[in-house]
Amino acid sequence: MKRRKRRVAIVGSGMVGATAAYSMINQSICDEIMMVDRTYDRALAQALDLSHCIDFTHTRTSVYAGTYADCSDMDVVILTAGANPKPGQTRLDVLEEAVLITRQIVTPILKSSFEGIFITAANPVDIVTYLIRQLSGFPRNRVIGTGTSIDSSRLKTLLSDIFSIDPRSVHGYALGEHGESQFVAWSHVTIGGKPVLDILSQHKERFKHVDLTDIARKTKDAGWEIYTRKGSTHFGIGSAIAHITRSVLNDEHKIIAVSAILEGEYGEHGVCTGVPAIIHSDGIQEIIELNLNEEERGLFAASCGVIRSNLDKLNLV
Repeated sequence: MKRRKRRVAIVGSGMVGATAAYSMINQSICDEIMMVDRTYDRALAQALDLSHCIDFTHTRTSVYAGTYADCSDMDVVILTAGANPKPGQTRLDVLEEAVLITRQIVTPILKSSFEGIFITAANPVDIVTYLIRQLSGFPRNRVIGTGTSIDSSRLKTLLSDIFSIDPRSVHGYALGEHGESQFVAWSHVTIGGKPVLDILSQHKERFKHVDLTDIARKTKDAGWEIYTRKGSTHFGIGSAIAHITRSVLNDEHKIIAVSAILEGEYGEHGVCTGVPAIIHSDGIQEIIELNLNEEERGLFAASCGVIRSNLDKLNLV
């Protein structure tokens, strides 16, 4: 019986796009990966380099270069092309350039009659995700941003070091903007199913050195620490892209903190932000509404306010 091929296009052949492709090849996530870039030779070079991995893996992913016009039969189009902040800037400081780039990419993809799922990691990712939804007219389930998936992973890694536990045994989320206004929902962070707040209260002497405020700050600033030292972040976010894509293509129903457009969840409308959501073959199946405490609700509303104010600047709300 002939099996339908799983096809993915990655727009942006820089470090993030190439790393996402490399991660997907090594995890056998899809059958075909098409690399797209504004410079065709760059896309071709990355495709050739990636194709030379196949002999050393247990997969046989076909990797090739293409154009926006070739996106019509793709299941997923991943956008990694965007604007990079300069030293001293935040992700929001590149907003206008990011909007211009996104429009230049999405418009020709839509002209190809693409009917799949958009996944974007381009910053500021919450606003870019919202813009893609506006440009495409797709239902919100088919437009996904990487959101706070990478921040949540960074949080788990920090906690795993502190508590000497595998990060995959830590569960919890950074919520809100993938940026300066994000926060950690400490009331929902658990280790082995036990709330971390209970662990700290029951073992005050043992964990007296643990500072939750500092951990939340390190979670937020982790990307900048990497970026200022080597000029890019790509391994973590590339893996996050692959993780989300795998849940879509394999219909895994994983719960991942992604940029999702809210339509009443958490009391918010007309804004896109990082929240846990069930990801399956149609994109976002359902947004998970955590029962946040009063302080966390205030932080969530404030973060949404930051995103909304920037959407207002673009007349997108």
